Amino acid sequence: MKHSKISFKEIREKQMISVAELARKAGVSTQTITRIESGGTCRMDTMRKIILALGYTVEDKDLIFGVSDK
Repeated sequence: MKHSKISFKEIREKQMISVAELARKAGVSTQTITRIESGGTCRMDTMRKIILALGYTVEDKDLIFGVSDK
């Protein structure tokens, strides 16, 4: 089954979570969230923190970040 990529910004907004709240939950800075939402890159650890803070599992990384294991 193919899933289309959903940006974590869309997920954050649908969950009505502010950038500051997501940053706090994920343990990263608001600047980091803003940079990634604007298309910047991040480390795998940061990606994992954001995924978990949004209530998803690490297995959902492809859906949220478009990461491929290939």
